[in-house]
Amino acid sequence: MKTLIAAIPCALLIVAGPALAATPAANGKAATPTAKPAAKQPGKKNGKANSVKAIEEATPVDDDPNVNLTAGELETAKKVYTGDIPCELGATVHITPHKREGFFIVRTGIQRFRMQPVESRTGAIRLEDPRAGAMWLQLGNKSMLMSQKMGRRLADDCMAPAQAAMAETLKKNPLPSLLEPLPAPKPAAAEPAAPAPAAAGDAAK
Repeated sequence: MKTLIAAIPCALLIVAGPALAATPAANGKAATPTAKPAAKQPGKKNGKANSVKAIEEATPVDDDPNVNLTAGELETAKKVYTGDIPCELGATVHITPHKREGFFIVRTGIQRFRMQPVESRTGAIRLEDPRAGAMWLQLGNKSMLMSQKMGRRLADDCMAPAQAAMAETLKKNPLPSLLEPLPAPKPAAAEPAAPAPAAAGDAAK
């Protein structure tokens, strides 16, 4: 009887053996967790959402109502050439009147300035943007846009039609240089001598 009881566990082990051998561990393969799908990377945008040009055009121009132009500055504003003014190296400066009288919007490339006239001692037409530190200088034969803050010219040799005509005239008839000595004045022509008065004896004849 004891022999029969002892044989039962052995029989159970023999029966369970094949089932244990069928597990992945018995086959020498480790159980691996189910792999998660890779996260999708956000797609790249085709180009910038907002171009530099669009941002520049959408940027509002400051309007300072505290700036009041003098009568002389308003007269200077009337002499400013407006429109598209071609410059050297293919650059162009666009000048349009502002909604306030005497003020102008000056643009070149992506740069934009709100300028006001300033009276000049030299007689040149001068516009300034004190906030941006920029200046537009209009001479008789050319104009230039300068950035005092950056310390360089943004556009040079800009010519409106009237300035181009003046430049052509100066090529044919250049003005004398201030460094050249002035020609010596010609001596004045000698005046003819007055006739001598007649003698008293001759007058009696």
